[in-house]
Amino acid sequence: MKDKIVPSPIQVPDSALDDLKQRLAATRWPDEETPKDWSQGIPLAYMQEVVEYWASEYDWRRCEEKVNRFDPSKTELDGLGIHFLHVRSSREDALPLVMTHGWPGSIIEFLKVIEPLVDPEGHGGDGADAFHVVCPTLPGFGFSDKPAETGWQVQRIARAWTELMARLGYERYVAQGGDWGSFVTCEIALADPEHCAGIHTNMPIVWPDPETMTNLEPSEQAALEALQHYQDWESGYAKQQSTRPQTLGYGLADSPAGQAAWILEKFWAWTDSDGHPENVLTRDELLDNVMFYWLPGTGASSARIYWESLNKIGFDPIHIPAGISIFPREIFGCSRRWAEKRFTRLVHWNKPAKGGHFAAFEQPAAFVDELRTCFRHMR
Repeated sequence: MKDKIVPSPIQVPDSALDDLKQRLAATRWPDEETPKDWSQGIPLAYMQEVVEYWASEYDWRRCEEKVNRFDPSKTELDGLGIHFLHVRSSREDALPLVMTHGWPGSIIEFLKVIEPLVDPEGHGGDGADAFHVVCPTLPGFGFSDKPAETGWQVQRIARAWTELMARLGYERYVAQGGDWGSFVTCEIALADPEHCAGIHTNMPIVWPDPETMTNLEPSEQAALEALQHYQDWESGYAKQQSTRPQTLGYGLADSPAGQAAWILEKFWAWTDSDGHPENVLTRDELLDNVMFYWLPGTGASSARIYWESLNKIGFDPIHIPAGISIFPREIFGCSRRWAEKRFTRLVHWNKPAKGGHFAAFEQPAAFVDELRTCFRHMR
């Protein structure tokens, strides 16, 4: 496959779906949580409801068809097969855009925004805002290959993405990402400023500026409080995945209910959903994303990005044009003055009214509008 791009539609065998149903039917349940809320994790009653639906009503073939209509491909980058979507606009002047997901997400997050980005005129927009969209799947996630050796930090992933864009024939492009995709996007900006014309992120990674600590803005105080809450109550998954991903992987690879609970709890915590993820995403959408972990068995391999990268992240200044959109339920917030310390050419800054960590998934129209507005500065 080296240097070649080959069609790679998703075609899961019936035996894998039969195995899933058998495992769901044999789920060994824990006892019920003691408080009547989500404070100890995802409630038993909800998980039992999800598992029953998953086994009896959920249709994977619908999801498979939804993804395959974008003609997935695969290519070898730095020795690893990377699965990706590449959807070209009919406009030759469209701006190439590479978008990167994170954990516990997947390319499923982007399915609702691809067509409006590629064909803005067909979705109430201006044709001048058209993009050629590339959505690669991170190594060890989804239907990309799983690294068999150490060393796949975000810096290496960024270099692979720059090679992918070159292989697709794009000499000039822009990049976008949230969660781990934000780290990869920032590394692209640092590694390939000759070809990457600018970036956008919905989760900017910046440290609070010490010079502001005696004169905090209300948004900065709120950001510090949210960071403290994350460290106290939300970060256990990251500690586990950054230290013992292999140990965690045995349970996630063996139990679909366990894999789903590990992921769905984050959609409760990080979406702007008024207390329940299904207020903003359908159960099918949530399970589509879970299936991108269960079917290829990526519980351990996806977790390893934390082991590889969490303590190896740089915060070097980024000097190419950048845009930031902070949705109200994002995990990490920051102020513009904090952001400008790292993003020295900040050309777009906005705080949409609604949305959370999975912005493209939760609020696709607002997300598309943010990208259109941001990247007008870089065309």
